[in-house]
Amino acid sequence: MNGNTSIITTEQRNWILKYKEGQLGDLKRIDILPSKLSETISALANADGGELWIGIDEDEKKRRSWRGFEIDEDANAHIQILDEILQLGESYSFEFLKHPTSKGLVLHLEIAKMSGIIYATDGIAYIRRGGHNQPVTTDATKLQLERNKGIVSFETHRTNTKPDVITDSLITKYFMDNVIPSAKAEDWMKKQQVIIGGKPTVAGVVLFADEPQAILPKRSGIKIVRYKTTEFGEGTRETLSGDPISIEGCIYNLIQSAVRKTQEIIQGVVKWTEQGREMVNYPPETLHEIITNAVLHRDYSIVDDISVRIFDNRVEVESPGTLAGHITERNILKERFSRNPTIVRLINKFPNPPNKDIGEGLRTAFDAMNKMRLRKPEIRQGEQSVTVYIRHTRLESPEETAMKYLRDNPQINNSKARELTGVRSENTMKEVFVRLKARNLIERVPGTRGRNSAWQLKPSQPRKPQPEPRIKYGQQKLKL
Repeated sequence: MNGNTSIITTEQRNWILKYKEGQLGDLKRIDILPSKLSETISALANADGGELWIGIDEDEKKRRSWRGFEIDEDANAHIQILDEILQLGESYSFEFLKHPTSKGLVLHLEIAKMSGIIYATDGIAYIRRGGHNQPVTTDATKLQLERNKGIVSFETHRTNTKPDVITDSLITKYFMDNVIPSAKAEDWMKKQQVIIGGKPTVAGVVLFADEPQAILPKRSGIKIVRYKTTEFGEGTRETLSGDPISIEGCIYNLIQSAVRKTQEIIQGVVKWTEQGREMVNYPPETLHEIITNAVLHRDYSIVDDISVRIFDNRVEVESPGTLAGHITERNILKERFSRNPTIVRLINKFPNPPNKDIGEGLRTAFDAMNKMRLRKPEIRQGEQSVTVYIRHTRLESPEETAMKYLRDNPQINNSKARELTGVRSENTMKEVFVRLKARNLIERVPGTRGRNSAWQLKPSQPRKPQPEPRIKYGQQKLKL
């Protein structure tokens, strides 16, 4: 048995006992049958991943108590189930948790979201919905799971329309004249698999039909709505400003039109701050990349348009479909996976394509917000959609950021400060240090000079009390 054993505090133990079971975590008795445990493992791996604690009892009054395994070998059968349906190191990890005055070892499992479909020992795949494991038993639910995983894509679905809808369109003429002038449109499209069996695919329609919305209604357009409020939650009729705007057309034009209209509306948005009225402004790159990402990676099988909701202090872009493959809210900026690879590949062939740097779009959006000293966007997955929240909230000044870092750390250099603040220029960051030094807040670390200069708090400046080391369980943090 290779799992490490961690000694935890009473606070940590109590946190586990009070854990709210849900989409990302569950508590189980040590008596759970390994075959039954495999259902939860399958459900978590097929959804967003999550955590399990095995060794927690719950009575009829929902009171919980700690009753773990006497020795780690007693959990062999549970570990073997993991080995049967998952791959150690890539898809799960485990450890034993011991509390000095509580009975036994609790087995703590962390399950990663998997790109393939994971089946329980009964041969059935499960999916996590809230705090429940739902079996995937019908062809329809299995197909939807395959689409969520990116194993199959609705972009290859053949539409019931004639090929000339995409071969003779204005956008196809523009594309062929500028990209492949020597080829015949229909022959080229057959080779690209956007015409299959004499029928255009969904990818072919959204890329090359002048009016895809006539063929794919309510699943290929964008709705833009303006709400005059800063309240969170869904906008209301009372706060609605004007009528919702429908953006239509092939996705090459759709993206450009949606970004342009969104920017036009934002130009008239004003919010009140402590300093008075402030004109709201967002980096054009951020709006462009996030709307582009929503269009290219949405689930076209879902009958719903993309929504762009403009509030007084934020923009929300909601795209139908959950995050595909192994992509999660945590790794989306580092990992790549395309639900619609044909759409992504072919749109990149257009002149001045919206996805110029494939795989870099969201990172560009986040970097642009940082350069403007605005907080980074937030990505949240719901049951059937992904929403990006672009808030108009100012970051701390470079001086505030540097001082905050120094209250937690002994020193800071130019490189680290630029990483934290988003300041690009070494000289600009140097000027920040000079200003802080002039205010008698910091001093140069003795013995450091030039490019190797480092700065520390003046002895007169208070330091933030150092917290105890922390360990992370799920989405929350606990003190060790």
